[in-house]
Amino acid sequence: MLEFILLQAGEGGSPLMGLLFPLLIIVVFYFFLIRPQVKRQKDQQKFVDNLREGMEVVTSAGIVGKVTKIDGNIVRLLIDEKTYMRVLKQTVTGEFKV
Repeated sequence: MLEFILLQAGEGGSPLMGLLFPLLIIVVFYFFLIRPQVKRQKDQQKFVDNLREGMEVVTSAGIVGKVTKIDGNIVRLLIDEKTYMRVLKQTVTGEFKV
């Protein structure tokens, strides 16, 4: 009998309150996970678009080199004296600073 009374007392909540917590979780995920990732992707794309010959860069594989030629989606890097490597433009992650 006591169980029945307690169950009836718990049913009086608003259905809107039941949706509030999942909605709050979605908002938190957006601001802490999705939004910063989109910003990083935009910054990376902006860097790749502004890539110029003579820049010293690092690739996603950790290779450091100087950009000697940009041919469409391919970047030629000078790794060492007379040592060149061709990489995809998207693998260049940033400018190398000592």
